[in-house]
Amino acid sequence: MSDRYQQLVNTPIGKIVSRQIGLPAPVKLERYEPGQAAVTGPVLLGAAPGGRLVREVAQVLAAIEAEVHTPLQDDVRTAAADARIEARVWNAETAGEGETFKAVVFDATGIADSTGLREAHAFFQPTIRRARASGRVILLGTPPDEAASPRQATAQRALEGFVRSMAKEVRRGATAQLVYVGPKAETQIESTLRFYLSPKSAYVSGQVVRIGAGALSPNGLDWERPQAGRVALITGSSRGIGRAIAQVLARDGAHVIGLDVPALESELKETIGELGGSTLLLDILDDDAPAQIADHLLEHHGGVDVIVHNAGVTRDKTLGRMSPEQWDKVIAINLTAPERITEELLARDAIRENGRIVCVSSMSGIAGNAGQANYAASKAGVIGMVHSMAPEVGARRLTINAVAPGFIETQMTAAMPIATREAGRRMNSLAQGGLPVDVAEAIAWYASPASGGLNGTIVRVCGQSLVGA
Repeated sequence: MSDRYQQLVNTPIGKIVSRQIGLPAPVKLERYEPGQAAVTGPVLLGAAPGGRLVREVAQVLAAIEAEVHTPLQDDVRTAAADARIEARVWNAETAGEGETFKAVVFDATGIADSTGLREAHAFFQPTIRRARASGRVILLGTPPDEAASPRQATAQRALEGFVRSMAKEVRRGATAQLVYVGPKAETQIESTLRFYLSPKSAYVSGQVVRIGAGALSPNGLDWERPQAGRVALITGSSRGIGRAIAQVLARDGAHVIGLDVPALESELKETIGELGGSTLLLDILDDDAPAQIADHLLEHHGGVDVIVHNAGVTRDKTLGRMSPEQWDKVIAINLTAPERITEELLARDAIRENGRIVCVSSMSGIAGNAGQANYAASKAGVIGMVHSMAPEVGARRLTINAVAPGFIETQMTAAMPIATREAGRRMNSLAQGGLPVDVAEAIAWYASPASGGLNGTIVRVCGQSLVGA
């Protein structure tokens, strides 16, 4: 459904009126098109003294052929030179008003105590307003629980409040993120940097993710088709977000297996047929559904590389009016079925090495929602499943993660009362609803064979919702 308010405030007259009376003025977000460069403008790279990631960041920027600018810092310029980057010097005091950046990246791992936070302020204070439309701000830190001292842990934890505030201050569709990189995980950052720098992360902002030491990225990975030669199973893939997930993973080279209930056979076959994939018709509530899924994957494909637990339903009622059947249906489909399917696939070694399990949670599972006690419980349970299973799947050289969508423009949100729909669209830092492809792009990032350092993480695809944690 089109966002007519967004269209209105982006007309010449609408821009003037919205500015004068203080209305939200959402801009059209840049989204990825196949073949597009990871970042489409200059990148400013800086670091606090003693940062341990600046060399790895420079190598990624070199790999994506970014135009790099750096302050006059010896360690940063040396890192750029070592990556064979001819970095331009940027001086905040002499820079003209027209000098702006598509991305600003700062290695804050060298901040060892609270006084060192001044380094982050000194770098961003003159640069934050130079972020371009749909620009990217990325802060890199050390996980507080892996810091060298309590003081360093304190300072690194402070970065979360700092970056979430920046995400609310940048304008015109720009975003800001914090990436904690654990010791010995320096080589795992490329997949996450590419995602956060690119238009693929258009509706992700104010997020904190942690990268740990995982499986090494495959040599010679084709970043345009990272799923080439891999098999991906997507539940609930006939329409909406599931359809977008199938399209994006197929674009990335995967053979997609679309799973849905028999009643949606025609829609499923149309969606998956366009992608050259295959279909599996069954009800995930059936007692033997996990075994049927495992049998199919092992018999026809020798296993699976990516499984996306996307199937879900709502049965909204306030708790006092919610029937046992409405409670049971939502919990069974949204939570119990993913548990049962995952346990069966693990028990039968049906997920191949360096495989990915990706779950779809929801902002309702984080913030709760009136009339959705069943749905919120199921989606909070999905987060619990990800956290509790991460150690087990990590030991098998697999990963499990989840996305938590906020307001996404789907058939369900189009049917909302207009007041509820408009409030949902505006109550985030980007002041607009997301699209199904935004969720799909985040899932594709998790599903990449180069994302082995991400395990047990939850990322909100919500434009930095103003409610919830």
